Amino acid sequence: MSITQQYLRDTYRARQRGEAGPPAPGAHDWQVVRELRDHRRFRAVIAAHPARGRIRRALGRWLSRPRP
Repeated sequence: MSITQQYLRDTYRARQRGEAGPPAPGAHDWQVVRELRDHRRFRAVIAAHPARGRIRRALGRWLSRPRP
């Protein structure tokens, strides 16, 4: 059974019972991706890992600016 078939079956059952329908497949994918990214960043901070990638470059630019 595919995801779409399961979704349609669950929607049908919810309507028969007078309940709220389930969210559509893929409706919260980006939210899950953002939460996963935030969790990984949080774990890196807790483990005291140095910044990498874009964050490190941004910090390097900010710290290397000449002071007025």
